[in-house]
Amino acid sequence: MPPSPPKPVRYEDRVAWFQQARFGLFMHWGLYSMPAQYEWIRSTAKIPDEEYRRYAERFDPDKFDPRVWARLAREAGMKYFVITTKHHEGFCLWDTKFTKFKVTNTPAKRDLLRPVVDAFRAEGLRVGLYYSLQDWDHPQYPIDVFHPLRDREDAAELNKKRDIRKYAAFMRDQVTELLTNYGPIDILWFDFSYPGRSYKGFPGKGRDAWESRKLLDLVHELSPDTLVNDRLDLPGEGDFMTVEQKQLDEPPRGGPQAISSSCLARCWENCHTFSGAWSYNRDESSWKSQKLCLQMLIQAVARGGNYILNVGPTSRGEFDPRATDRLRVYADWMNYNARSIHGCGAAPEAFPEPHKCLYTYNAKTNRLYLHILDWPYVTLRCPALGRHVAYAQFLHDGSEVRFSENGPGEQTDPTSPPGGLTFYLPDVQPGNILVPTIEIFLK
Repeated sequence: MPPSPPKPVRYEDRVAWFQQARFGLFMHWGLYSMPAQYEWIRSTAKIPDEEYRRYAERFDPDKFDPRVWARLAREAGMKYFVITTKHHEGFCLWDTKFTKFKVTNTPAKRDLLRPVVDAFRAEGLRVGLYYSLQDWDHPQYPIDVFHPLRDREDAAELNKKRDIRKYAAFMRDQVTELLTNYGPIDILWFDFSYPGRSYKGFPGKGRDAWESRKLLDLVHELSPDTLVNDRLDLPGEGDFMTVEQKQLDEPPRGGPQAISSSCLARCWENCHTFSGAWSYNRDESSWKSQKLCLQMLIQAVARGGNYILNVGPTSRGEFDPRATDRLRVYADWMNYNARSIHGCGAAPEAFPEPHKCLYTYNAKTNRLYLHILDWPYVTLRCPALGRHVAYAQFLHDGSEVRFSENGPGEQTDPTSPPGGLTFYLPDVQPGNILVPTIEIFLK
């Protein structure tokens, strides 16, 4: 009698580690690190194949040491990572059998994905692999709105010789390599679909072009526990939503992957850059401040989501010093405040946030975390917390924070109606912590 098939793992159980982790590292690394502008340079500058090859002929990351990357990520409080195995340019960071446009055919002469995976695993981080659905280098990939050859006079003729079905099979072959040779893989991060973007008669691409159902079925067959994002253009599919370069004031609502029948918020991830570019950009000047970097992590968790922050390594294989600086800011802050992030999510709706503050909440410990973004003078009034607080302390030093309940007869301002609570704070914000956090022990 044949063995019974494995019992499907419940969605809530599959995503449990992801929601516990809350914080991850994204890395965009490829040949685009050499022009050092942005990862879309091959498309935006319409660089033909033969010209783009000059980067592959010289790619040699002699400073590459993924153990340094992994240590920085762990110290920053990150619990998982995602790296671009292949971005839209088509260049592959591993020794794939299905294209010659790969790292082993550069002066690097070695697989760079394997040491990254091994180094981050050694630091205790979960493994995520980004895989682009686009491929501007593949000879069977039809020219479209984003393709570097889109404005060539012979583009339509070139497309007659291209077969998207052969390209879709190529993707499945490469995904099979990634899942079988580097597993177990915790996340597959596909990017992205655009079925409505036609250009000069060239259609956009979505589920039919990618053969997304076959691709997702393949992932589920080879690695049932792997989490897959929502960019395959399959409505109702995807283990988590991807919210890119935005901050949400409210959690996303609805969708088939509701965490439970009593919660409408989907499992979601907020992905952001330190600056405007995803890849290394030598001349980028719009880098987020240290405090804003912390605030964006806190806000994602406060809205029930994850936060994955991107670093673009240089072509020599190092992190930009500006990125390293901010990762160390996270390390300093998370050293004292990690328990307000890991395992936390949105606060109960009964507790509205005070002005210029963010709440996170750990349902297992029944502790509420009040993150103070702008330091008030002496008092901080919190609506609806009255009669719910047993004790409060600063996380950075464990010192008690005194409070009193706002009774019905007490004079209050509009932000603190009867039933609220007032915390009594030092005159001056503690100087060694960018965003102070009060740990509130609820009754």
